[in-house]
Formats: sequence, structure tokens, C-alpha cells
Amino acid sequence: MRISDLVKMGLRNLRRRKARTALTVVGVVIGTISIVVMVSIGIGMNTNFKSQVMELGSLTTVTINKYADIMDEDGNYIDSKEQLMDESLVEQVKGLEHVKAISPILSSSVMLSSGKYESQVQIYAMDSSTFKDFDFPALSAGSYPTPETNHFIVFGSDSLMNFYNPNGRNYTMTEKDLTKDNIIFAFNPYQYEADEKRKPFSLKVTDYGIMERSDNWEYDYNIYMDINYFKSLYKKYTNTLKAEERKKALAAIETYESIKITVDNIKNVTKVQDKIEELGYQTSSLAMYMEPMQQTSNMLQMVLGGIGAIAMLVSAINIANTMIMSIYERTKEIGIMKVLGCIIRDIKKLFLFEAGMIGLIGGVIGIILSYIGSWAINKFGQPLFNALLSSSYMYDMESAKFSVIPIWLPFLAAGFAMLVGIISGYYPANRATKISAIEAMKTDG
Repeated sequence: MRISDLVKMGLRNLRRRKARTALTVVGVVIGTISIVVMVSIGIGMNTNFKSQVMELGSLTTVTINKYADIMDEDGNYIDSKEQLMDESLVEQVKGLEHVKAISPILSSSVMLSSGKYESQVQIYAMDSSTFKDFDFPALSAGSYPTPETNHFIVFGSDSLMNFYNPNGRNYTMTEKDLTKDNIIFAFNPYQYEADEKRKPFSLKVTDYGIMERSDNWEYDYNIYMDINYFKSLYKKYTNTLKAEERKKALAAIETYESIKITVDNIKNVTKVQDKIEELGYQTSSLAMYMEPMQQTSNMLQMVLGGIGAIAMLVSAINIANTMIMSIYERTKEIGIMKVLGCIIRDIKKLFLFEAGMIGLIGGVIGIILSYIGSWAINKFGQPLFNALLSSSYMYDMESAKFSVIPIWLPFLAAGFAMLVGIISGYYPANRATKISAIEAMKTDG
């Protein structure tokens, strides 16, 4: 039997029993919707968890902070302890396996001024050779510092938005533009008491870089500088302080505020953290926040997936039942096919094709309705998910997409629905091939 004849006969048989075929297809539609929507909810939750955590930084970054939190067995905060952060620790961590790059960090609050306006911004000084390894954003203007040309100051995309007039009646914020406005850089004058006989330290910003807006607020709102250039400017600043204040200011940069490590793969973050903790230092990473979120997501996905699997199992039983009923009604037709010389393999293919088409038609319709369902979940599902995920902090319900259908999911769902149909139809098809031609011809069906 030619394939074209097989297809024509199979489609004709499905059309002859429209009501039964339609009801069976509805079962597949429900099963497909259940599977697609449930999977899309799990993908949506994981995508949102990951994107929202990544707004706080990279998932492959490990941080050692100067002050580490001490927690009890239940995870409750007890106290904090100071950790010695020096070059010796940097060298030890640099030699650990899976460490891609490491940079000590010094930070300070700085004063930016432009005419009558001023703004306070946090500046972070790092090893400029590691900027690329820490995935710093591309620049919209200027250049990044390098070890050779380390005098460039890099501004986050939103770091120049909060200038205000301290002598004005209100603190209306205004934004400055480095390409048009003169910006004066100075360390926070209120941090230490200045020597009135010395000229206050300040620097006109001429060599700079401006970052493009990123998904990481840490880069967007802060300023970055090469650590060696920072130290040279800071020492000039301390020379304008009183003797007692100068000692305190210089002591502040003798040890690092923190040390940042970037790991070669997110899978190795925990390994690196364990190795550092063996050295006696407490670490933190955003990957730690992902684990409880993913546990919540996986639990919900298992529940929803179970519901979808039950719905698809019911549809598979309906397909099998439909095909068995079809065999009883078409017993004589099967006998005629055998008498006319139709080989057993073609009879099996015919019934498998019909079962597969029921699965495919139901799958395609289910996929179309799944997109509608996904849209409805994203538009109206916030109250439900807000209740389900009440314990999952950092989950932004306002901007979250609860259901995400990736491009591969519809094709997988259609193929799975068709496969369910074929598997469900295998037993009836096999049974059809075993019907005796002589006995079949005697029936009135």
C-alpha cells in the first residue's frame, strides 16, 4: 500500500466518526495544554528567579567581605566578625582551582560637583585588568582604565542622575552629562576633619568612561577606578587632613573592603566557596540565593507536571479506547483488506497513523490554546502566584512573567502528543492484525 493511500484511508476513517474523533481529540487537547502550561510556568519561574538575582550581580561571582555575618544553626543572625583582607589572602585564593580572576576592592564615598550642584556617589577601586573578567558593561563613551593608562574614571549609566543644589529651597534632582558639564571629583569632605591650612583636594574629571545601562544595578549606580590610581589620589587627599585624621584615613586602605572572585562556571561556585571557607574565611555569592528559589520552583513544577501527566494519561486511555471501538466496528473491513492481499504491516500502519493523527491534531490545537492560556496567566495570575510564592523574597511580582513558552516547547509538545497517540494505538493496531480474515468476513460490521 502506498503512503498516499494510507494517508487518504486514515483521514477518511477519522472523518467517518467525527463525534468520537472530536471527543478523543479534546482529551489530547486538555492533556497538551496541561503539559505545555505547566512546563511554561516552571520555565517562567526559573527565568524570573535567575534574571532578578542577576540584577544584583553575576551568578559566578564569589565575594569575601571584611565583615562576615555569624549565623546560628537555624540561619538567624547572631553577630558579625572582622576578616583580615590583605594581599596574602588574594594570592592564596588566586591559586585555587576554577578561579578565573580575582580583585581586591577598596571603596569610598566621593563628592561630585558641577557648578552649584553636587552629588554623593560610591566609588569602587579594583584591579583594572580584571574588569573584562567581571563582565563590566560596554561603554557608551570614553575608555576603561588599564594597568598602563590607569587614570580613567568609569561612571555607571545612572551614577550622574542625582545632583542637587544644597543651597536651594528643595532638593530637586538633576542629571549631569560628562560630555557637556564640568565635573569635579573629591573625596567626601565630611568623612575626616580637614586641615584648614591646606588646600582641599579635588580633581577635574577629564579622562573617563561611561557605561551603557545594564541589568546589574551595581554597575549602573556606582563609579569604578583602578585600585592603584585610587590609592595615589587617596594619599593626595590624606595630605590635606589633620595629622590625627590622616592616620585614620591611611589605616582605612591598609586592608581591603572586600575581595571579588569570578569562577569559570556556575557549577563550580560552591566548590570555590568551600575551599575559601577551609582557609577560615566566610564567603557569599548570589548563587546561594538561587537554591531556595529553585527548590520552590521545582516543587511547584513537580505538582503541576504531575497534573499534566495525569491529564495526558487519561487522553492516552481515550485514544486506546477509541481505536479498540474502531476495530470492532471495522472488523469486516479488515477482513476484506486481508482477502484483497493487504499485508499485515500495512493494516498496523493504518491504525497507528489514525492514532498518531488524533494525537497530532489534539497537540496542535492544545499548543494554540496554550499560548492563549499563557497570556492569561501572565495578565491575571499575579494574585495566585503572590500567595504561592509568598516566602520567595526577591521575587518581583510586578514585572514577572509567570509563564514562558520557549520556541522548542511547542515542537516538543506536538511530537509528544503524536507519540502518545502512536503508543496508545499500538495495542489496538496489533490486535487488528490478528483478526482472522474468514471470521471477519462472517461478521455484519
